[in-house]
Amino acid sequence: MEVSVTIRAARSSDSKGMGIVHVRAWQAAYREVMTDDYLDGLSADERAAMWERAISAPAGPHVLVAAIGDEVIGFASFGAEPNQLSGRGIGELYAINLDPAHWGNGIGRLLLRGATNSLRSMGFQEAVLWVATTNFRARSLYDSEGWTDDDAIRSEDVLGAIVQEMRYRYVLTSVA
Repeated sequence: MEVSVTIRAARSSDSKGMGIVHVRAWQAAYREVMTDDYLDGLSADERAAMWERAISAPAGPHVLVAAIGDEVIGFASFGAEPNQLSGRGIGELYAINLDPAHWGNGIGRLLLRGATNSLRSMGFQEAVLWVATTNFRARSLYDSEGWTDDDAIRSEDVLGAIVQEMRYRYVLTSVA
């Protein structure tokens, strides 16, 4: 039986589901990257409150969710690259998370394409994202969608955990 997944703009009522997905995804994807104590201490309610604030903020990130009916099973957040070090016109995929029960079904790809298309529609010429160097599943997805590693590396405090990350780039505009 095929399940119908909808990719749509996040609503305030999605924040609880986003909090649950956020915790489940991190606990599965980052078990060897972050400490067990940190991952086991993640709170879906705290993440839901964080996403509620983000969705409600007038200048907050743009957020898409993947949903089956009313159940949120994944999300992507994106907007302007905060530092704009390379000049204007750069967007950023801030986060993409999918419930591990739905990994391998093409839903992450749908979210990534939705976020990429949204960044293009917002007028950005290029997009970047940061990914944990050891997150080979996500890196494989980005590679397969034409994102390229630009050799930038950073150690980032990601909501309380220090993570080694690498940057990917994607050209959003075509040269005529």
